[in-house]
Amino acid sequence: MLSSSMNFLRACWMPSSDNIVHRGSNSAGRHEGLLWYKDIGQHMNGEFSMAVVQANNLLEDQSQIESGSLSFLDSGPYGTFIGVYDGHGGPEASNYVYDNLFQHLKRFTSEQQSMSTDVIKKAFQATEEGFISLVTKQWQMKPQIAAVGSCCLVGVICDGTLYIANLGDSRAVLGRLMRSTEEVIAVQLSAEHNVSIESVRREMHSLHPDDSHIVVLKHNVWRVKGLLQVSRSIGDVYLKKPEFNREPLYSKFRLREPFTRPLLSCEPSIAVYELQPHDQFIIFASDGLWEHISNQQAVDLIRSHPHNGSAKRLVKVAMLEAAKKREMRYSDLKDIDRGIRRHFHDDITVIVVFLDSNLVSRASSVRGPTTSLRGCGVILPTKSLARCTTPTELNTIS
Repeated sequence: MLSSSMNFLRACWMPSSDNIVHRGSNSAGRHEGLLWYKDIGQHMNGEFSMAVVQANNLLEDQSQIESGSLSFLDSGPYGTFIGVYDGHGGPEASNYVYDNLFQHLKRFTSEQQSMSTDVIKKAFQATEEGFISLVTKQWQMKPQIAAVGSCCLVGVICDGTLYIANLGDSRAVLGRLMRSTEEVIAVQLSAEHNVSIESVRREMHSLHPDDSHIVVLKHNVWRVKGLLQVSRSIGDVYLKKPEFNREPLYSKFRLREPFTRPLLSCEPSIAVYELQPHDQFIIFASDGLWEHISNQQAVDLIRSHPHNGSAKRLVKVAMLEAAKKREMRYSDLKDIDRGIRRHFHDDITVIVVFLDSNLVSRASSVRGPTTSLRGCGVILPTKSLARCTTPTELNTIS
């Protein structure tokens, strides 16, 4: 199935210039309908490619790559930061993470004058606390913000070390060259927190032994309290603080049984890897990609094509697979507008980070190219108003 998708890409690889909306130079990325992409760019440790396709009426995925100083100090350390933030219930949490997480990381790195797992944990915790404060301020006027949250996948490359931190079900996958066979194998780097995974359900039951309904199978999908698929996130305050699980929150989000301690966690799973010369690239992507292609299929697609446009290729293959599942043509899927498009696939964000072993091995005190780029969604016309998310839509969160 994937081979036919790759043949499709070869046939339509160069998009018509009539379909591209240019916004300044290519350094800021381009739009092609609901697809935004940056075909190639430079970071301190090599090249990168980035793409986002919007399916929701308001883009709930946010993403960024930051390369340069990882602190507020001239002395560094220097490196590359990658973030993929897959929101649910609305865009507020993922937007907040984009605006604040990297700044918190730079602040704590400045205090410790180095990168570490402790710095990353503190940055996640500070981001969570800040969003809870925002919910507290807006609660009476905008109670549904308590039911908004975001998965959060972060990668930091610094001094030859790769840090991977994750909340939720986005995923980071490494492409590693096996010198004995010249194959590039897929190595999943991130731990996921989705209760569809049996080990995650066991973890939830062990953390909440007195609650037999902590995880419920609803409409053939496992969900925390029948509401949410992920067990860790930023936000989702209505499942962390009981004072926000009451009126005026929509009744469908209010639990029948009171709770006294958080049902979800904001503590990320963090893994640390020493990068090796045969580590070729890392794919960071929201679960919208992984719903349609496997880790190895994604790695094979990246390896078999030039770096330029890598992220866009992955997004287009995922969209083609989504179209096939609905027995429709890719061209017809592309014509479906945001909002309605969500019935066919989720927002999809992909960042492919290529690793140049000569650059990766440099000391973190060495400066390199400075990059700061944010993934974009549809540019709404001036004075246009996007339709508000309805309570029904809010219930389809994952």
